[in-house]
Amino acid sequence: MAQARTKKKARGVYEHPAGSEVWWIHYYADGKRHREKVGRKGDAIKLYQTRKADSTAGRKLPTLRNTRGVTVSDLIDLALEATANHKDRRNYISKAVIVRKALGDRPAAEVTPQEVEQWLRSRCKTPATANRYKAFISLCYRQGERNGKVTGNPARLVQQQKESAGRLRHLTRNEYNRVCEAIRNRFSEHLAEFVVSVNTGMRLTEQYSCTWSQVDLSRRAIDLTDTKNGSARTIHLNPDALAAIESARLPGQKPAAKVFPREGSQGRYDTRSWFVPCLAEAKITGYVWHSNRHTFCSWL
Repeated sequence: MAQARTKKKARGVYEHPAGSEVWWIHYYADGKRHREKVGRKGDAIKLYQTRKADSTAGRKLPTLRNTRGVTVSDLIDLALEATANHKDRRNYISKAVIVRKALGDRPAAEVTPQEVEQWLRSRCKTPATANRYKAFISLCYRQGERNGKVTGNPARLVQQQKESAGRLRHLTRNEYNRVCEAIRNRFSEHLAEFVVSVNTGMRLTEQYSCTWSQVDLSRRAIDLTDTKNGSARTIHLNPDALAAIESARLPGQKPAAKVFPREGSQGRYDTRSWFVPCLAEAKITGYVWHSNRHTFCSWL
């Protein structure tokens, strides 16, 4: 029986985004990488062959009349490609959808700082949100500059807005005891999570991504590797945190198991479903899970 032939992949031609039926070509000329959006695959293959022949013969590469200029949407694609393995990838994707809808069709070179500033003012309700979107747009243009698509970055000239200090609420010892009592009465299985949070100051994502392999009870320490700023650090456990950690361990748990497993089918960090009702029962207002870090620092 003859073996089935595998479909040969066309050199220098690729589909982007995958499944879109939109084909691009990329090739090198004079030591520089060139990319062009074409359309149909057959047309992309023909254009690639033409470009390579021109480059080999030393002919000047022509500019197609129907080739549109680089748009903001093109720069967004470059930014998403550059952040493909970033741990905050989900936030980049969500911002990309919103920015693309508002500015995606605009020629990137024509966007002004005033236009970016006006859009941020109309779209963002708080200075913090405006600064995050400004940073994302700036990232898109930086990637465009690195790839030779644009020569300027309008977002760089937009003034950073002053952010508020945020919630500085922290618990007193009496309030902490009341919250512990409420959790013990209503959701006792979550008590260790709260105690560890207050007594270590770990961020929510750090605490809920921590595995037993990172916990060293003999040293009374947790070695964090996946932190917000990307650098590893050691969390030292006081007697309360140590006791809570020990109470959370179940028999037969493997080193790769999470110390505090996520809940639900989506595997999300769900603290509000049980923490908010307990705060209400303890009559604690103006407090959120992140405030546990403030309590930890205040107690120090």
